[in-house]
Amino acid sequence: MADSDDDDCQYRIKEGDYVVLKRGEIFKAAQIQLKKKMVFEKQWFFLDNAVGQLYSTTFEIVSGGMLQPKKLKDAEKCSETKAGTDNRNIVDDGKSQKLTRDDIEMLKEQGLQGQEIIERLIENSTTFTNKTEYAQDKYIKKKKKKYENSVMILKPTCRILAMMYLGREPGKICHLRYDTLAQMLTLANVHARSKVLVFDTCAGLVLGAVMERMGGHGFVIQMYPGGGPVRAGMESFGFPAHFHDTLYEFPICHVNALLAGTLDTSKKDSDAADPKPSNRNEEEEPMQPEAEQQDTAEERRSETTSTDKDSTQDPKKEEKHKDAKAEEKKMKLEEKRRKLAAAAALLEGRNADGLVIASRFHPCPVLIGLLGFLSPSRPFVVYSQYKEPLIECYTKLKERGGAVNLRLTDTWLRHYQVLPNRTHPMLTMTGGGGYLLSGTTVFTDGSKPAASQRAEEPAPKRLKLTDCEG
Repeated sequence: MADSDDDDCQYRIKEGDYVVLKRGEIFKAAQIQLKKKMVFEKQWFFLDNAVGQLYSTTFEIVSGGMLQPKKLKDAEKCSETKAGTDNRNIVDDGKSQKLTRDDIEMLKEQGLQGQEIIERLIENSTTFTNKTEYAQDKYIKKKKKKYENSVMILKPTCRILAMMYLGREPGKICHLRYDTLAQMLTLANVHARSKVLVFDTCAGLVLGAVMERMGGHGFVIQMYPGGGPVRAGMESFGFPAHFHDTLYEFPICHVNALLAGTLDTSKKDSDAADPKPSNRNEEEEPMQPEAEQQDTAEERRSETTSTDKDSTQDPKKEEKHKDAKAEEKKMKLEEKRRKLAAAAALLEGRNADGLVIASRFHPCPVLIGLLGFLSPSRPFVVYSQYKEPLIECYTKLKERGGAVNLRLTDTWLRHYQVLPNRTHPMLTMTGGGGYLLSGTTVFTDGSKPAASQRAEEPAPKRLKLTDCEG
């Protein structure tokens, strides 16, 4: 009995859950917080009443911004209306609707909901009964979109979040389409209890999709550029705590040092393996993602504000504050060093089961560097919005060896409207879904893997963001 209650609980909305709001074809990620005003598509409301309801429930926004589950009303009234045989005699002169804008606003003030307003519009339309059944249906859908104040609350999945980003901010995920993302997970053979390397500058969406597919079992190592990993997309999934225990992070600038065996994770400074940290920071800081730049700017402003406040305090309080900040900084550095050491220990075995790359940087140096951490006979997949960088990767892998079954593909996706007597392609569609390069690692000879041979060669050129810039 307890198990059935737990199963039912996971399908119900709880306080603190990460959800996706949907109105029409527009999505927005949010968190369920009590007494917090939410603004979505020019509508404001509170999510308090959603707690305890099932996911995928459609709510109606009532007075006071409160939500109430939408009841299934009798929708047969409109379908019972007589329909015309064609629309040839209908003239769009703007005089067919008797209700004016002021009349509609008055109906809203009287407390009429969207469905009731639509019924009034139909009653006061002089041309509605003359329209064909299809035209009537189209008219009703158009008015529902305009007057119905409803919102659906969905459970986040990689498909829904990919649709959300693609519709609102496609540039943040390099225009990665959800069908292409599904192919990446399949080509990389992402499954539970595996060890997967992810290099993702798509707001953490690809990282979240990999973690969702693994179900909290195995190891995910996020390779990141800049000062720290970006995980906004991954956080929107709302994974439980044990999912985060399987996630590790490793800076891309230390890859070559780890391959050469010169990375020292015992030093207090996590940048100890970098011979010229000042130069690296100067080169990498302009290439940081926007989210990191904003965080850095906010930190500087907060430090300046705190310094101004400290100057007005007495010297003892100022000294205590400085000591506290120094201790906090020391703890952060120690935590960063510990994470670096843990990720390096996983990578040193060079036995990863898969590699997924989706980046706005040029993928060739990243791919060549990270292939050294894969076991033989393991898949890898690289996504790029453009085919030219992947052609270069393909040529490079053919020259150096160590990979077979190389395939460079693109996918053409088109949506179809499937309705009775009305099946046809949608009029609008995406221009392209990017390109994928996939392959499988192999031994370069009968005795040594490619990674072992590469370790004996002279140290490769240092992998930096400037090298990866497309």
